[in-house]
Amino acid sequence: MKKVLRISVIVILVAVFGGTMYFLYNKSKKKPEIFETKSPFISNVVMKTVATGAVKPRFEIEIKPQVSGIVDEIYVEAGDLVTKGQVIARVKIIPDMVNLNSAENRLNRAKINFEDAKIDYERQQKLYDKNVISYTEFKTAKVAFDAAKEEVTAAENNLELIKNGVTKTAATATNTLVRSNNNGMVLDVPVEVGHSVIQSNTFNDGTTIAIVADMADMIFEGKVDETEVGKIRTGMPIELEIGAIDKEKFDATLAYISPKGKEENGAIQFEIKADVKLKEGQFIRAGYSANANIVLDRKDSVMVIPEGMLKFENDSSYVEVQKGIEQQFEKRYVKTGLSDGINIEITEGLTTSDKVKGDKVDPKKAKEEPSKG
Repeated sequence: MKKVLRISVIVILVAVFGGTMYFLYNKSKKKPEIFETKSPFISNVVMKTVATGAVKPRFEIEIKPQVSGIVDEIYVEAGDLVTKGQVIARVKIIPDMVNLNSAENRLNRAKINFEDAKIDYERQQKLYDKNVISYTEFKTAKVAFDAAKEEVTAAENNLELIKNGVTKTAATATNTLVRSNNNGMVLDVPVEVGHSVIQSNTFNDGTTIAIVADMADMIFEGKVDETEVGKIRTGMPIELEIGAIDKEKFDATLAYISPKGKEENGAIQFEIKADVKLKEGQFIRAGYSANANIVLDRKDSVMVIPEGMLKFENDSSYVEVQKGIEQQFEKRYVKTGLSDGINIEITEGLTTSDKVKGDKVDPKKAKEEPSKG
């Protein structure tokens, strides 16, 4: 009985020891590496650069008053369409007291001179009718009378201009009416009724009454890094992506590249401008931020692989191609072409039937999913 018990204990110890050794052996055994494989495929490769900027009207016209005064009425608001010559506001003139006093004095003197010239003219008229004086003397009196009359009219008009900004004889040609200089949409009206405004002069740009722009003539203004500016040229097609308009893209043509760069955040940036081509019914608000995709080069229907599968050695590039046995790979040098940053063109060294080594995958997932080819 004791002998049987001793043998059982020994067998159990041997089994435990053997199981432990087998567990440690399996744990220390190197697990096989499994890699994803993918075959080259046919696709289009487009190499492009991206410029950030904004879309704005080609011309934004600031409408300014021709006289200084107080805004009496405003006839438009932002978003209204206006035509050239349309009245958008009216300015009430606040006359300068010194100029007003001078104009009133001028009118009074003109009236005094006119009365004197009138008396002299009427007296000379009677003498001329009786043949007492010659026509030359009468003509002198008549000319003085006509000149005095015109001076009164001029003084009255001058006073009206200072007080009201318009003469009685030219009521429609008043400077107090602010008119649009072109056709377009009102983008902004930065003043309100009651605001003081001044006309443009040597020392001041003048107060802006409204900003008008043609919203059908839009341009993109952006900046390109110095590393990319040498690859672009005027006339290149551009695809605009506007952040505020997700589902729509806009065509444009590169029209201007600045000859001089500016340093921004340690990098040299060059300004570019592009003409935006709006289709019928399309509308872009001024100031929308946008990204311009500039196509530098493209190739259609060429053989490509994901760029991450490509490896480099000295000045050469290669890939690892699967041999007849699964998960066995050999090095193969290839020649590459155009890249778009995701896929790269392969010009020599591969066929569409080859399987190229990719990223390592989890063995558990590899059992669940077949290798890609």
